[in-house]
Amino acid sequence: MIKKIILALSFIMTVSISAQKTNDKDAVAAAAEKLRLAMISGEKSSLESLILPELTYGHSGGHIDDSKEFVEKLASKKSDFLTIDITNQTVQIVGNTAIIRHHFYATTADAGKAPGDVTLDILLVWAKVKNDWKLLARQAVKAEKKK
Repeated sequence: MIKKIILALSFIMTVSISAQKTNDKDAVAAAAEKLRLAMISGEKSSLESLILPELTYGHSGGHIDDSKEFVEKLASKKSDFLTIDITNQTVQIVGNTAIIRHHFYATTADAGKAPGDVTLDILLVWAKVKNDWKLLARQAVKAEKKK
């Protein structure tokens, strides 16, 4: 009888943990979508609501922004995304941390320059703070050319 109870409790815990990971995957994917939209709009309050003060934001060219520089560049349109399209996104939950990888295709008009195109592979690291997902780290690399 005790074995059956332990087995039933183990099953319930497994199902519960699996459901929580699914909910977390959906929630962090939704946060990533909010970030995509905020990067296009450049809306300062939206950007600030999605990131941690400790943010480290790595560009494909090697420059690293902190949270203030990241927000300032987008809000001032020094970095101006006209479009951002995300494909091949994967989300992995590890405790209170989420890892997102995706392909990033964007059209830019940085500081009023003529539009340009950007194709990158992105790694995002999100931390769960209370019930919200906040961006802690981002690293971009130039997308590998297909052979």
